Amino acid sequence: MLQDKISKFKDSLHEHTELRAQVNTRRTVTLLNGNLVSNLRSDESGVSARVYMGGVYGFASSAEYTDEKIKAVLAAAEDNARFMDVRVKKNKPALPSVGTGKKGLLYEIKDVEQKVYIDFAKEIDAYISGKYPNLASRTIAVRADSMEKLLVVSDGFDSHSVIPRSFVYIFLSAEAKDGATVELYKPLGGFGYFDDVFTNPDALHGEIDTLYTELMRKAEGVYCDAGYKDVVMHPNLAGILAHEAVGHTVEADLVLGGSVAAHNLGKQVASELVTMVDFAHTALGETVPLPVYVDDEGTPAEDAVLIKDGILTGYMNNRETARHFGMKPQGNARAYLFSDEPLIRMRNTAILPGKDKLEDMIASIEDGYYLTETNNGQADTTGEFMFGISMGYEIKNGKIGRAIRDTTISGVAFEMLKTVDMLSDDMVWTCSGMCGKKQPMPVGMGGPAVKCKINIGGR
Repeated sequence: MLQDKISKFKDSLHEHTELRAQVNTRRTVTLLNGNLVSNLRSDESGVSARVYMGGVYGFASSAEYTDEKIKAVLAAAEDNARFMDVRVKKNKPALPSVGTGKKGLLYEIKDVEQKVYIDFAKEIDAYISGKYPNLASRTIAVRADSMEKLLVVSDGFDSHSVIPRSFVYIFLSAEAKDGATVELYKPLGGFGYFDDVFTNPDALHGEIDTLYTELMRKAEGVYCDAGYKDVVMHPNLAGILAHEAVGHTVEADLVLGGSVAAHNLGKQVASELVTMVDFAHTALGETVPLPVYVDDEGTPAEDAVLIKDGILTGYMNNRETARHFGMKPQGNARAYLFSDEPLIRMRNTAILPGKDKLEDMIASIEDGYYLTETNNGQADTTGEFMFGISMGYEIKNGKIGRAIRDTTISGVAFEMLKTVDMLSDDMVWTCSGMCGKKQPMPVGMGGPAVKCKINIGGR
């Protein structure tokens, strides 16, 4: 646990000053066909300060966490801010007030021995190799990371927080009858330390068996017929769509850069069935995958409603952009490492569930596809997106048909969302990935199954 060496400097802070101590941990163990190919433990820690002055920021950081370095970092950040202020002369007013207070640590901080990760990976690998010897290859990747932050702010909320994640990624490949290699992977896990999330390797056997069954179906699968198709997207895809295709376009810094959302505030951008929210820490009465209570500018975190009943209603902001757009800052400024400045980032972005049943959604399609897994995706600030689909099924006459091979889907997010005519009444969350906007950042994403029209690729 980080020792609190920064709180005693709070009374000396002026202007808008953020003082943050932070440690990031990463633990990785990878087995390839039973061989240990990766065994990593890393810790990155230090302290940083950022000072706002007249519309510009001064930033400084140090990997040494001592009283002397804290003083030096504060002085350097103030000097940098003053240097910029004199030359740039933006003459902007103070940042909006967010109140003051303190949010204490909510979760225990601990470190799990590397042997725990290695032994767990070996047990999972032994199960797969023993039960499914016909696989072309298998990879077991055990990964755990955490971000612990101590934050003191001159005009905001102080906080002590930690976000731990633990996952087991299972990659399987097999050879199809036509000689092609087919692959599938599954991330298992979520928020928490490894020995809390994974108590028994046997508990994963059911998920592994399902993954193998899907892989065998894919090996017998067919290629999609390219075109503009009716599809049902599994909640796994709804989450990444919410994040990549829509979420980035409504981050206020990208809005200022000319994203498609810049001229659509208050306009219909989706079907009236669609409501999309960037949740802070609680959604539908339950804690979200990666809860944020105070951001790295000292703003208490609140939910940001982005789309309400199909209407674009808001952006994700930091304090500066909130002032620019006349919106309330809701805690979206986040930094990945101690040496990073806070950027506007998503937290837990999701499309809210509807009232339909998955079986009814599938039954409503005469000729289309049920898309269940994605392996990659990208989008730009125009809302254009392309995602790889690694698993799915034909829908013929309202019934699930043959599995499909790898394909892609593409479109323009706001146009695609206008075709949504059914949403399932359940919701699935995931937080296994990293958002890569300038800095990596753990994020949560979620949603229901979505029925819409989309462009799908063929062979």
